[in-house]
Amino acid sequence: MLKGLDQRTAAIYAPIQSQLLQVEERLRQLCQESIPDLESLLSYVLSSGGKRVRPAMTLLAAGFYPHDLEKPIIMAGAVELLHLATLIHDDTVDNSDLRRGKATVSNLWGKDVAVLFGDYLFATSATFVCDTGNIRVVRRFAQTITELASGELLEVFNAYNPQQARSLYLDRIYRKTGSLFCTAAETGAVLGNAPEPQVQALRDYGYNLGIAFQIMDDLLDVEGNATELGKPVGNDLLQGVLTLPAIMLLERHPENNPVQALFRHRARPDEEEGAIQVQKALELIHDLGIVPDCYAVIRDYCAQAVRSLEILPDCDARRSLQTLADYVWERSR
Repeated sequence: MLKGLDQRTAAIYAPIQSQLLQVEERLRQLCQESIPDLESLLSYVLSSGGKRVRPAMTLLAAGFYPHDLEKPIIMAGAVELLHLATLIHDDTVDNSDLRRGKATVSNLWGKDVAVLFGDYLFATSATFVCDTGNIRVVRRFAQTITELASGELLEVFNAYNPQQARSLYLDRIYRKTGSLFCTAAETGAVLGNAPEPQVQALRDYGYNLGIAFQIMDDLLDVEGNATELGKPVGNDLLQGVLTLPAIMLLERHPENNPVQALFRHRARPDEEEGAIQVQKALELIHDLGIVPDCYAVIRDYCAQAVRSLEILPDCDARRSLQTLADYVWERSR
């Protein structure tokens, strides 16, 4: 069993346990193959925890039809490396000191090293994908990197804009998070020799689960613990980033809204005034029952993910994917 997994997650991963261990071994081998100065960085990042949800999805999505077992393992490693690269870049841009209660790469090694190391992981993930020898998978992976970058740019370009519609938010979080979930599932299905309707069904599953995951992450900024987050609660608002709770608040109170007041005064930053407006916004989000409404949205996406699996054969892989969506659903109750 992989280290750090709770019993529920371990049970979900049971059909692919041996393959996941092979993925971990491939990632560990990078430490041996790297230049000496990279070894400590790689070891630190690869041992920093995480549930390996994305590579698990790749392996489970490949588990419906007879296929070459090696290629999905290679792809799962690529998906995890790409995910780790995005986390390192995100933490660097956000000036985060902690992730999952552990110091970030930028905190320990500095921003310059963090950016370059993230680039190294991006490039390494691409070499993994090339080893699958599947041009469709290579193209989809390249598109995903484009989507990830464009999602980050959308966030920057729309910072402090209170007029963003929910559709723009959903497009942005698809690019930032959902795209990699889609790719994890779609490429697993392709390398698992699934027929095209089943490939699309698994891609839909990845999309819906990815959106649910990102909304959950955005809710942490409203409900989380500053020590665990590595940044103040409400930091998204302070940085001018609208997430679903704040968008719902603007939808329900378009006038005299603390979010509008916060964004309006960004040109004359006042740390104390900004903290006051963020606190007002957080209190309104809780008082108006917006948090439970966000959880209801998460549950709807999880339910759509489960429905996507209906055309797939009933087997261990399908049951694990369904239970994974149920697991996310239960966390949102």
